[in-house]
Amino acid sequence: MLIRSITYSSQSSFFLLGPRGTGKSTWVKQQFPGAAYIDLLKDSTFSELAAHPDRLLSLALGAADQWVVIDEVQKLPLLLDEVHRRIENEGRRFVLTSSSARKLKRSGANLLAGRARTLAMHPLTAVELGTRFDLRHSLLYGHLPTVYFADDPAHYIKSYVGTYLKEEVQQEALVRNIGIFAKFLEAASFSQASVLNIQNVANDCGLSRKTAENHFHLLEDLLLAVRLPVFQRRAKRKMAQHCKFYFFDAGVYRGLRPRGPLDPIEEIDGAAIETLVMQELRATNDNLNCGYQIGYWRTQDQREVDFILYGENGLLAIEVKRSSRWGQDDLKHLRAFLGDYPEASGYLFYGGDQEYHVDGIRVIPLSKALKQLPQLLTGTYDARIPPPQ
Repeated sequence: MLIRSITYSSQSSFFLLGPRGTGKSTWVKQQFPGAAYIDLLKDSTFSELAAHPDRLLSLALGAADQWVVIDEVQKLPLLLDEVHRRIENEGRRFVLTSSSARKLKRSGANLLAGRARTLAMHPLTAVELGTRFDLRHSLLYGHLPTVYFADDPAHYIKSYVGTYLKEEVQQEALVRNIGIFAKFLEAASFSQASVLNIQNVANDCGLSRKTAENHFHLLEDLLLAVRLPVFQRRAKRKMAQHCKFYFFDAGVYRGLRPRGPLDPIEEIDGAAIETLVMQELRATNDNLNCGYQIGYWRTQDQREVDFILYGENGLLAIEVKRSSRWGQDDLKHLRAFLGDYPEASGYLFYGGDQEYHVDGIRVIPLSKALKQLPQLLTGTYDARIPPPQ
């Protein structure tokens, strides 16, 4: 059994948000075996509570403790008023899982502000996978738990994308034309790990810019994608303004990205590597409550560092390189950033197997870096570094 790194307080209720397939339900059942479990994906349960939300705790009778789990609470946001009342009046504690932030944002979920934290469930991390972690497999299929251990992970990824389109988008009537939205997803995949130009994506799939922008917001609400902002704090140079775009998992990205004779494998692999680092950074940051803001650095004269992490724990600059070899030219943008921000720690993650320390920059093999992210993000990383060559 895999041990997830997510942490929570046993004294307070919380929302647990994460895309479908990240393992929310499995984790909750492991952590709260004595809790009442209310599954809103079950038609009979949904129908009864939709008509009679006050019957919420009648379904919880016989539970071994004070915890109540409501799975996929976004299906029935009106229950949040009842949850609020039970927390206030009876001291009940709730775990409220959701694979969509959209309805929660629009339903008055802020009624629970101060009474329920919001936690995130991400795909698996290299640390959680332990000895099962295989970098090549991760880059091809990502880190969704079921995908990682599936007999046919490529097929599962395709069905996963189809499930989201059918169940989250079509059933909720979030877009008018599911076929056009599927085309939009393909067009968006070409922007993976790149500066996002919404107008170009709109042109590629025959949409207006406003509609394309709404679709990107929908992806974020469904927890399927994230946009990283430009790091501009105390900027000493003229900075770019547009965000970088990522689907949340390297395998999901590959499942959406069309491939053909005009699609260089190096381009696809490069985006997958950067995506894997991005998802690991987000997961480790949330799992350990590090509190970093994650962005990237890009100047108007095209100097760029892939990831910038800023918070109470420090300022980290991370560049990602696909090749198994690196040279001084691969460090020039990191050097530029460190010149502007001497307080920062600089890292180059690359595809080789040796570690170096050059001009204050740590050059770390990608596999090792992913396994050591908790130490890197908490400032406890230490290693014997061979001298630069």
